[in-house]
Amino acid sequence: MPILQPAYNPPLLFKSGHFSTLYTGLFRSVKMPMQKRERIQLYDGDFLDLDWSFTSTKTAKVAIVVHGLEGNAQRPYILGATRELLLCNYNVCAVNLRGCSGETNVLFRSYHSGATEDLGAVVQHILGLKTYSKIVLQGFSLGGNLILKYLGENRQRPPEIKAGIGVSVPCSLASSLEELLKPKNMLYAANFKKRLLEKLRIKHEQYPDKIDASEINRIKTLKDFDDVYTSKANGFLNALDYYTKASCLQFLSEIDVPTIILNAKNDSFLGEACYPIKEAEQNSNLYLEMPLYGGHVGFYGDNNVTYAEKRAVKFLEEQV
Repeated sequence: MPILQPAYNPPLLFKSGHFSTLYTGLFRSVKMPMQKRERIQLYDGDFLDLDWSFTSTKTAKVAIVVHGLEGNAQRPYILGATRELLLCNYNVCAVNLRGCSGETNVLFRSYHSGATEDLGAVVQHILGLKTYSKIVLQGFSLGGNLILKYLGENRQRPPEIKAGIGVSVPCSLASSLEELLKPKNMLYAANFKKRLLEKLRIKHEQYPDKIDASEINRIKTLKDFDDVYTSKANGFLNALDYYTKASCLQFLSEIDVPTIILNAKNDSFLGEACYPIKEAEQNSNLYLEMPLYGGHVGFYGDNNVTYAEKRAVKFLEEQV
C-alpha cells in the first residue's frame, strides 16, 4: 500500500518526542471506563486476566487491545483507546499479559514480544463465546509487535478477524533494543530494567532451581535481561535468537487483513528497521503512517483524545 501521508501537527511542546512520550506516560489521566475482569486458563497451566468494557447496546464487534512492555489494562493509553472504541460500538477486551495484571503468573516463563500463542488463546476464547462476528486487534509497542506477528504468521486466521492496528511498534526488536541502549534513552531503559528485575526476583523466589541469584546480579542492561531470562525462559537460545524470531518484521508480507502501523519519526525507541516502508509498499493490506511527531505511544491530541486514538477509529470506520 502507498505510504500514508500523516496530518498530525501537535502544539510546539509536543513536537518534542521525549516530551510527548513522558507527558503521556507520566501525566496523562483518562477516566476509567467500567471494566469487568475475567480470568482464562491457558494451554500450559498458566492464566491470563482480561479486562472487559461493554457498550450500552448489544454489538457483534469486539476489539482485543494489548499493552506494551511492563504495561497493563489500566494504563492511560489503553483506557483512552477503550473509550474511543466503545464510542464506535466495539466491546473491548483489554489483555493483561502474563504477570501484568497485578498478580504473578504461575509458570517460570512470563510474557514476551512474540508470544502469539497467548494472543491466539484469547482469540479462541472470544470465538467460543459465539457473540462476535467482527474482531479487531490493537496493540501498543510490544503489544503492537505481538498482534502484527500474529496476523502475519497465522495462515489459518479466523475469518472473524477483520483488521489490525499497531501503534509505536518495534517491528525489529534488535533495532529497537539498539536504540534503547543509547544514552538518549538511558532513563527509560533504567526504568524498564528496574521493574523487570523486581519481577524476576519474585520468579527466583518461586523457582530458585531455575535461576541463580548470581545470574540476576550480573544483569546490567535490557539485553542482559533478555540473555539471562527472557530468552531462556521462553525457549530461545539467547537474546539475539529471541529478537530474530519474535520480531514481526518478517511476517508483515503475509498480513491479509487491513492493518495500519502508526510509528512516529521522532520515536526514540525505534531504529530504522522499525519503519517497514518496503513491506508496506509491497502488501496491499498493510498501511504505514509515519508522522514527524508523536514520540513513543504519545501522539498528544485535543480534549484528551490522542491522534493515535482518533486514527485508529477512523481506520476501522474505513476498513471494517
